[in-house]
Amino acid sequence: MNEIVYMGSRLPLSSVLQILIGIPILSGILIFIVPEKLRTIKGIFAVLISIFTGYLTIRLFGTDFQAGVVGNFPDHAGFALFGVDLLKASAKYNIFNFDNLSRLIVMFISIFTFLILLYSLIYINKGRAKHYYEYFLVTAGCAYGAALADNLLLFIFFWGMLGITLYKLIPGTTEESSATAKKTLILVGASDSIMLIGIALIWRLTDSLSISSVSLATDNILTIIAFLALLVGSFTKAGAFPFHTWVPDYAKNAPATSSALLPASLDKLLGIYFLARLTTNIFTLNDGMRLLLLSVGVITIISAVMMALVQHNFKRLLGFHAVSQVGYMILGFGLGSLIGVAAGLFHMINHALYKSGLLLTAGCVEYRTGEEDLDELGGLSKAMPITFFAALIFAMSISGVPPLNGFASKWMIYQGIIDFGIGPGVANKLWVLWLGLAVFGSALTLASFIKFIGGIFLSRRKPSLEHVREVPILMWIPLVVLALFCITFGVFATNLVVPKLLMPVSGEFRFTGFWNSGFVSLLVVVSIVLGIIIYLSTSLKKFRSEDSFIGGERIQDETSYPTPEFYKTIAEIGFFSWMYKKAEKKWFDVYDLSKQFVLWVSHGLSEAHTGLLPAYVLWIFAGLVVMLLIMI
Repeated sequence: MNEIVYMGSRLPLSSVLQILIGIPILSGILIFIVPEKLRTIKGIFAVLISIFTGYLTIRLFGTDFQAGVVGNFPDHAGFALFGVDLLKASAKYNIFNFDNLSRLIVMFISIFTFLILLYSLIYINKGRAKHYYEYFLVTAGCAYGAALADNLLLFIFFWGMLGITLYKLIPGTTEESSATAKKTLILVGASDSIMLIGIALIWRLTDSLSISSVSLATDNILTIIAFLALLVGSFTKAGAFPFHTWVPDYAKNAPATSSALLPASLDKLLGIYFLARLTTNIFTLNDGMRLLLLSVGVITIISAVMMALVQHNFKRLLGFHAVSQVGYMILGFGLGSLIGVAAGLFHMINHALYKSGLLLTAGCVEYRTGEEDLDELGGLSKAMPITFFAALIFAMSISGVPPLNGFASKWMIYQGIIDFGIGPGVANKLWVLWLGLAVFGSALTLASFIKFIGGIFLSRRKPSLEHVREVPILMWIPLVVLALFCITFGVFATNLVVPKLLMPVSGEFRFTGFWNSGFVSLLVVVSIVLGIIIYLSTSLKKFRSEDSFIGGERIQDETSYPTPEFYKTIAEIGFFSWMYKKAEKKWFDVYDLSKQFVLWVSHGLSEAHTGLLPAYVLWIFAGLVVMLLIMI
């Protein structure tokens, strides 16, 4: 049996995994009894728990275990109830799948948990959420459980608990935030209910609930329904079209740390983790299902980034980008090739790194200025230099600028799409469409982050922001660490990150064409150095600046042109104008559409209750006719 040395003793791997899951959950429940006025103490305790679990996950990742299913299988009697041994009966559900994919996921869960908790020690003291650290620890423990569970019922238990903690980590102190919390809970809860249909069908078809042992071909109606039901849960958790509408609202109304923890990192890790299980373990996809995944992928990329372009609230802008980037991950898994799976996983990790960093950056700006609107900001680069440079790294990463990590994973996706075009299927023949839209989405991402960086950190600083200064060290350390991850994962992508972290999960493959991340990084550095040398050795640095001359008056200091104004033109173009107007009316919001449908049905049923006896007799007769038709 796999074992690990823990506190001087050799413990079975299953026990270590139970400790990893149980300690954060129990610790979170325990500190509910600690008064809220001792929030800092609870925060320090939570950080210590995250260090402990982080140590465990690093040990688990670095130790050579035999991948497979592990669990506690008792050979002695336990507590019996109505003739059933509850200990032995529960053991068949308490089973974990400890392979390279789950090891990778739990390690990054630990990284994000620790960094965001460290940031929260300062940020969350402004009274942003009640019982924040309690729900944070429970979230971490349930995330470990979902990533490690092999039994689908155990998995859906932890998965469902994350929906509850997601709801509780948004304060609901205003009408808008309360509505967002309710919307999030209903959407996530509804998708979990649909997932139960898929799990029930898998049990019906295979007589098994094991994630690692089930393998179904999507060649009949029942397996397709099961796949689609489970896909709904994955898409909703990750924030993919059309179940994405909770993400921008959550990013806007929740504390930045809550958004960085769940929609940006843990929910992406788990949603895409489950998509990986669906497409590489549980189901074998036919050409139609691949066409569906690739179509949803490009629609998610383009629709969300177009919405991000016109946003003025920078947290909501980041929320739409959290949706858009999911499309690239879906593209990777839709390809089904080794490089596609590796690229999807790589982009999942990269997105969690730079998007959690961007949301923490937004939290820093909000913390110092109290503003969330790009129109009210500008010129903060000198006042907050560390935050600015970290935000610049994150913005270039998500935009796919070499040699950063976002470029590396997107380039792998592009290579995977080109290789995919060799195949004979309908989806394969459309490879130019997938590639073109993916590249176009990356260009639009760059355009919107010029708006983000320019609107917050560049241009002229308003007089009301003259007092702004850099955030405390505990808030900028996580930004620096995440930025270093973005640089390192880009520079060493082909030489270290992909071979050591991702190929053990996806399988070994060879890159198409000539591409080496280290060589690309060297070329970028050389070009920057040459540019500096040319600048310093010529007269380019000697230039004159003058104020604008308008009618003999100096007005430059009193006038400015807000960065977001440049993007208004997009919203006024024919088709886009129509699309944005419909989006404002919630035409593309599956939650709002469902709510309107329910209200319409409810109104219809209310109208049917006239209080007249003949009407009720007629309804009873109609119901009997329907029942007879069903039985026949």
